[in-house]
Amino acid sequence: MEAYIYDALRTTRGKGNKKGALNTVTPTHLVTQLLKDLRAKHDFDPELVEDIILGCVTQVMDQGANIAKTAAQQSGYGDHLCGVTLNRFCGSGLESINQASAYVKSGFSQLIIAGGVESMSRVKMGSDAGALMLDPAVALPGHAIPQGVSADLIASKYGYSRNDVDSFAVESQKRASAAELDGRFKSRVPVRDINGVVMLDKDENVRPNTSLETLAGLQPSFAMMGEMAGFDQVAIDRYPEIERIDHVHHAGNSSAIVDGASLALIGNETAGKSLGMSPRAKIKAMAVYGTDPTIMLTGPAPASEKALKQAGMNVSDIDLWEVNEAFAAVPMLLMEKLNVPHDKVNVNGGAIALGHPLGSTGCMLMGTLIDELERQDKSTGLVTLCIGGGMGIATIIERV
Repeated sequence: MEAYIYDALRTTRGKGNKKGALNTVTPTHLVTQLLKDLRAKHDFDPELVEDIILGCVTQVMDQGANIAKTAAQQSGYGDHLCGVTLNRFCGSGLESINQASAYVKSGFSQLIIAGGVESMSRVKMGSDAGALMLDPAVALPGHAIPQGVSADLIASKYGYSRNDVDSFAVESQKRASAAELDGRFKSRVPVRDINGVVMLDKDENVRPNTSLETLAGLQPSFAMMGEMAGFDQVAIDRYPEIERIDHVHHAGNSSAIVDGASLALIGNETAGKSLGMSPRAKIKAMAVYGTDPTIMLTGPAPASEKALKQAGMNVSDIDLWEVNEAFAAVPMLLMEKLNVPHDKVNVNGGAIALGHPLGSTGCMLMGTLIDELERQDKSTGLVTLCIGGGMGIATIIERV
C-alpha cells in the first residue's frame, strides 16, 4: 500500500527571542491555526483524520503535556482525534511524516496529520535538560560535546575554512531572498492572532544584505566553550589526526533560532477519494542512521545512502535535495561525500537564512521540496537532517 502526501502547510518563521514577532503566540496556537487552515483550504470532513503526530524537541512548559493532543482538542476537528508528540531531536518533523507514512503503508491507518512545532522564544532550547549532555555518567563515556563544537570538528576534519562556511551562508541568504521575492513559498501561511489579524507574513530572519564582509565581523560562537570547557580536547582525543579545532561557525553561518509550525496530510488512495483530493507526492523510502556521537552531525549522507538503496535509486536520480542547514558544514559535507552539486541543494535557501524551529523543520523542508518540484516540474526529491547525539534521517518522495 502506498502513502501519499496530499498537502503540506507551514507558518511563517519568527525570530526566537523576546523581540520576535511570534513571541506572544503559543505553540498550541501555531498548530491549531494550521489545522484550521488545512481544513478551510480543502473543506474535508475532519472525522476522516484519525491521528496527529507532531515533532517537538523541548517538551516542557507551553510545549509539554502532549502538545499534539492539546492542539487536536483545540482544533474543532472533534473528540475522536488522537495526538502523539515525538522527539527525535532535529529530525522530529520528518520523523513524524515517516511514522505517519508507516502507519498508512501498513494499512493500520488511512489518514493522519503529521508535522511539528517549536516555539523557541517561549521555550528555550535545553529547558528539558536530560542526561545526554548533563549527566557525567552518560556524557563522559559517550564523548559528548556541544553541537557547535561538533560542527567545528567537521570543518576542521574536512578542511572547510571560515571563508568556505561564510560563503555558503551568504548563498543561503541570497537564495532565500530571491525565493521570497519570487513568491516560491507556496506552502507558507501567515500567522494570525485570535482575531484573525496578521502578525507575521514573511520569514523574519532572512537578511538579503548579508555579505562576506558583514559576516567577517562576527566572532566564533563555540570557541570559548570548546577551549575553556575542554570540549576541544574531547574531540581531539576522539580524532587524534586533528591537531586543533578551527572554530569557524557563528550566528551568521549556523541555523537561526526561530518559532514555527508545520503540517502534512498523509493518507492512502482510499483516503484521497474520501477527501476529494489528488496527492501531491508519494513516499518512496525513509531511513535513519546512527553515527559517532562526538562528531555527531555527519548522519545525512549515510542516511540518504540507506534510503536510496531502499528505493533502488542512485544519487543522480534525485532532482532536488533539502538538507537542513543546522551549521554550514553539514550540507557542505553531504555535497562532498555524495558528490551532489550545490545547484540541486537548498535552492531556496535553508535554515541559516530561514531558521530552524527544531521539532518542525523536517516537515517544513518537505513542504518546500514539494513546492519546488512542482515549480520546476521535476519528479524526485530527498529531505535529510542531521540529529543530535549522532543520527541522520532521510526521506525520498516522488511527485504524483
